[in-house]
Amino acid sequence: MKSMVIGGIILIVALLAGTYFVAGDAFNGDDYINSLTMLGAVAIITITVFVALKYVNQMKNDTASGDLAEERWDGIGEYKNPVPTGWALAFIGTILWMFWYFTVGFPINSFSQIGQWNEETQEYNAKFSKKWENPSEETLKAMGQSTFLVSCAPCHGVDAEGINGKAHNLTARMSKEQVVYVIKNGANNLKTDYPAGMPPMMLTEDADIDAVASYVAGGFKGEQPASFGVCAGCHGADGKGMAYVAPNIREYDDALVMAVLKDGKKGSIGAMPSFAGRLNETQEKALAAYIRSLGE
Repeated sequence: MKSMVIGGIILIVALLAGTYFVAGDAFNGDDYINSLTMLGAVAIITITVFVALKYVNQMKNDTASGDLAEERWDGIGEYKNPVPTGWALAFIGTILWMFWYFTVGFPINSFSQIGQWNEETQEYNAKFSKKWENPSEETLKAMGQSTFLVSCAPCHGVDAEGINGKAHNLTARMSKEQVVYVIKNGANNLKTDYPAGMPPMMLTEDADIDAVASYVAGGFKGEQPASFGVCAGCHGADGKGMAYVAPNIREYDDALVMAVLKDGKKGSIGAMPSFAGRLNETQEKALAAYIRSLGE
């Protein structure tokens, strides 16, 4: 038993040292909540280790005794022994501590920096929405540029031409390589607004794929190839798409940009994460207006 106690003390010291090593810098301020949390960790670790040692020792040395209960499960009975006093006190003490913590230690209705931040953010968003309820196209472009520089430029670059091939060049509608990739691999990313998606290999002949890719990437100029009829079934003969069926592949309209921001996008050179919840609707429309202006 002596060796077990020594081992338990060593384990407690090791666990507390590890806890302090990971989160020790949180206990250097005047915030008593952090100190209270550390005290709780000390208590939990100490009680857990010594209770475990106690019962390990009992399992090694004690013998069962007392009156058996009448119930049997597969021939296995249970002694009618009382609940261990230490366990019962710890259980009741935990409940009392919970009530103290939520009413005195850290009341749930007390001041919260996170709560204050949420309230101020909601108030600001409400003022923003009211102020820019009907912005002009020029205002949207200016607002969209600011949004782009903060949220999009880290990957697409400040000039929107992409950074070392890590993001698409947004100054051009799309490249021929992008169109070929979508035709061959499909596009099922924008599931919220276009749930059906696009299956891969709608066109199978290389000549048809090349003709359609050149036509779409070229801005729908020149004679429309006959093979584009496969695409027109969903995207329309003019390529402007159909609501809830297929997006606009002719320009960056509001619906397409907002769908990509909501669901993210996987393309020929990588994946763009979802921006759902990061921008409000006005900012998303502004971003779409700015991106459209890049190709003008």
